[in-house]
Amino acid sequence: MELTLLGTGAPAGLPRPHCPCAACATARGDRARAATALLVDGVLLLDLTPGAAFAAARAGHSLAGVRQVLLTHPHDGPAVELPAGLPPAGRVADGRVLTLLSGHRVRAVAMDAPGTGYEVTGPGGERLLHLPPGGAPAGVSADGRATPAPYDLVAADVVGRPDAVARLRAAGAVGAATDVVAVHLDHDVPPGAELDRRLAAAGARAVPDGTTLTVGAYRPGPEVPRRTLVTGGARSGKSWEAERRLATFPGVLYVATGGRREDDAEWAARVRAHRDRRPASWSTAETCDLVPLLAAEGPPLLIDCLSLWLTDAMDRVNAWDDAAWSAGGSDALRKRTQELVHAVRETRRTVVLVTNETGSGVVPATASGRRFRDELGRLNAGVGDECESVLLVVAGQVLTLR
Repeated sequence: MELTLLGTGAPAGLPRPHCPCAACATARGDRARAATALLVDGVLLLDLTPGAAFAAARAGHSLAGVRQVLLTHPHDGPAVELPAGLPPAGRVADGRVLTLLSGHRVRAVAMDAPGTGYEVTGPGGERLLHLPPGGAPAGVSADGRATPAPYDLVAADVVGRPDAVARLRAAGAVGAATDVVAVHLDHDVPPGAELDRRLAAAGARAVPDGTTLTVGAYRPGPEVPRRTLVTGGARSGKSWEAERRLATFPGVLYVATGGRREDDAEWAARVRAHRDRRPASWSTAETCDLVPLLAAEGPPLLIDCLSLWLTDAMDRVNAWDDAAWSAGGSDALRKRTQELVHAVRETRRTVVLVTNETGSGVVPATASGRRFRDELGRLNAGVGDECESVLLVVAGQVLTLR
């Protein structure tokens, strides 16, 4: 089954008309995207883009053989005209199956937002799923049946609704070999390297308008790092980055090392803000006992953060007291940190760890403050050595160190 992406942008296109933002300003040339529209084997058109006939011609195809045009969402962007000779555009009721003379079967999938998703099965049995902008499946199938196998290709709003991919992964509808292609791309993420980086972390990719893909053909999957360390200064956006990296994965265990602080309203507000922005499918554990979690089998871990873990570890050995530090506290702490570093090396789980950069600012005025800074630097270096990916977040911008 051959799929040509006539457009891969949001309904208003990219750049948006008259939008002065930085992402739109750089969305030029190959980075410009028309509204998403998919041409399947030259016979089925999913959604429309302005100038669909010209878009098909630029991609080396014709719309002359299209026998069915289906819409996934109300087209409230730029005016779209149905090219001459095409059948009227329509939608299929949720759960209904449409069979084309070409042998393609199209099943409408219910969404949790206005719109319709379409599961297309080709004559050879290849399967693709196309989801509307801002939509995630209300269920993997409208009739409650189990998905027989992962889709060969999923075209979805990965940036706007990463939880849609997480739901499909949880149900087994997206597997290791599924080609996840991001469509409905808007100006939320700058195009180019930053978009590619974020999508790669989600196990997805973007392709230029006009790209033709063979559904079901083998292609190497994106390399999603299993261990990632995210570091940065206070309020740099490092926790946001860590959460984004796991947003398309189901059942993530969020490990909060800060614990609860009685009678501290500001800390409670911070914890609440973190909890409110996390997906509802994630669970939370408040603990500093990280080694058993890293050793156990299970879903991905997001550990936030190592600096609070180190604070707890230093409390346990009374590292703030000079005498206790000299009398064995330093050895006890470094043994504990080495156990954590070894656990990161040995873990088989996907894990994202958050930490702080404290060595780039003012030198602490106290010996205990300098001790904490030094030990955190050593811990960060040790954990970073064991991670496939190390990221530095500065002013909300992500720099790849490894």
